[in-house]
Amino acid sequence: MCDYSLMSVPNRLAVAGEELVTHRFQSGSIGLASPQPPAKGFWETLKRSLNPPLTPAVCIPPGARLIVHDINANMQREFGVAAVEEVTFTQITASENNYRDAMRFHNGRELRLQELCDGMRVKVVDLCRGEAYDPVWDQRAAWMSV
Repeated sequence: MCDYSLMSVPNRLAVAGEELVTHRFQSGSIGLASPQPPAKGFWETLKRSLNPPLTPAVCIPPGARLIVHDINANMQREFGVAAVEEVTFTQITASENNYRDAMRFHNGRELRLQELCDGMRVKVVDLCRGEAYDPVWDQRAAWMSV
């Protein structure tokens, strides 16, 4: 849904068909947010820089399908993916106080949201695949947090 680091940020659930962007929140964590319209002129830019608008985090349920745009060349090489990829949103751990939100590519590789670049475009295809979703959690990490 939303990483633990974004729980103090106002948040809402995503809507199918919605366009989002990766965004670095004031906590320093990367999450998903609605794109902000560009500032109009010098004074609005200055005003936003001195008093940034409160941007709500957009939460995605595990199993949702997304299309990720603007995957940079380094990530493409490292993960064996294209510049635009359909991914499945997943959680990689059940442990508390750990970044857990990730994207699973068709080739099986997973990438935490924290490893994405700020400003990447993401489209929500659907929030539920209509099939059973079984997250892959590191059971040792789950036992260690108990």
